[in-house]
Amino acid sequence: MSLRQATTAIAASLFLLTAPAAATADAFAAPGETVTVNPTGRLAPDGTVTLSGTYRCTGGTGGVFVSSSLAQNDRRVRHGIGGTRAVCDGMEHAWTNSGRPSPAGLKPGTAHVEATVMELTAQGGLPLPRFHAAQQQEVTLTES
Repeated sequence: MSLRQATTAIAASLFLLTAPAAATADAFAAPGETVTVNPTGRLAPDGTVTLSGTYRCTGGTGGVFVSSSLAQNDRRVRHGIGGTRAVCDGMEHAWTNSGRPSPAGLKPGTAHVEATVMELTAQGGLPLPRFHAAQQQEVTLTES
């Protein structure tokens, strides 16, 4: 596993552990920090899900990532769908995350997606999350 893959896995894990805090991310976001989710996601025959959208953030000093997760049928069962390294330069950038949830079982149709722009900042030697922006919405998964 490369350093980038390990960092992305850590970021995605921290996101899933702190997902309830993401609901309040907008309260902490600087003006102009946003994340969007495209209304359609792709579901490949092997179960790989691809989600995408845009983000804008400023002032990132640590590792910043766009994390995404989705739920289908039962919103309490969330599946992490990858993580993309983010650049916090105040410009709008595209993001795309792909992942194959385990166990499989996702189907084409409606899914609830949450995307979060999250920074890992060192606090007392531990990497703790700082949320820049979050977005929750329904999307349509289509077969690709």
